[in-house]
Amino acid sequence: MNNAPPNPNAKSPAASPAATPASFSFLKSSKPKEFNKKTLIALFRGISSMLRAQINTADALKYYGQGLSDKVMADTLVKIREEINAGVSVHEAFKRTGRFSDMVVGLIQAGSDAGQLHQAFQSLSARFTSELHFAKAIKKATLMPAVIISVLLGAFVVSQVQIVPQVQQMLAGVGAKPDGMTAISFKVAEITRSVWPIVFLSIAGTAITIWRSEKVRNLLLGLAMSKWRMLRLLILSLRQMTFLSTIKLLHGNGINLAKSIRVSANSLKGTPFYQELRSAADKYEHSGVPLSTAFAKYTSVDAQVVHMLSIGEKSASLDSQLEMLSQMYEEDAENYMAAFTAAVSFLVLIMAVFLIAAVFIGTFLPIFLMGPKMMNSGV
Repeated sequence: MNNAPPNPNAKSPAASPAATPASFSFLKSSKPKEFNKKTLIALFRGISSMLRAQINTADALKYYGQGLSDKVMADTLVKIREEINAGVSVHEAFKRTGRFSDMVVGLIQAGSDAGQLHQAFQSLSARFTSELHFAKAIKKATLMPAVIISVLLGAFVVSQVQIVPQVQQMLAGVGAKPDGMTAISFKVAEITRSVWPIVFLSIAGTAITIWRSEKVRNLLLGLAMSKWRMLRLLILSLRQMTFLSTIKLLHGNGINLAKSIRVSANSLKGTPFYQELRSAADKYEHSGVPLSTAFAKYTSVDAQVVHMLSIGEKSASLDSQLEMLSQMYEEDAENYMAAFTAAVSFLVLIMAVFLIAAVFIGTFLPIFLMGPKMMNSGV
């Protein structure tokens, strides 16, 4: 037993640099961010083309990563290649990076197990290309109208806050008393000056809340879908196209149906379909009910989906029916997108005309109406 007195010059554990909070910063590492669809499309196309040319997967990853400007992607590919060379399966190597979704990993596994890995990467590229197309279409249909309306609202507020008071002062200087439309426009300007900061802060706060809160986004989207039939048809078509095409990709490449449904549900997290699909998969797998029955009882998909799944089960042509359904809903989504864009453009046009008229009436109409009185006052 050591009974030596403690050394007064020795550093206590608490004073040791190894015990400082900064030394545990590595424990706070966040989950890696998944790559965007545009990056994945290029990656999967490149790897698929090399695999078709009989280049092994590790070398394909090496060649694609060499000279890549995206350093994060290049480092990720190096890690995947090292894992593969160490004996890890391809899909597990992709999964360990944390930068690829369950759907991507599942399809890579299916392609690897079936000896059709190049086809799996090609399917993933086609799938993300379709998703990116619709994402751009939605952004185009909503972003530009939002910018136009914001600019016009800003012009309206500036006219009411800065220009109209100058008109009022000019009329007051010649002793002209506003009446009729002039009095109304001045009253509107007065109300606008008193409430615009509150309205602006409310809009900004609402926008931030919607951006940060998934629950609020889903609540507002659900409300909008319940009031606007065109939007409801568009969103439902996009959602059903998404999970049906994912099920088709996975099941067609060897993944069992229950797992294919669960993985497809991951692409719809935050929507009612997510839990519905998982429940349908559980009932189909554990209760022995037919797939069409599980979808009919536990999901809110269209009756057409249930009907075609039933036909696919009875005729052993489920893959063909899934492909037909995914193509059908993609076409429907295209048509609804065109109609939605036209409707939004028309609404933006009406709002633009209204705001331009409001700026004109509030700023210039008082001058035109009070012109004769100002001239008479000058005389």
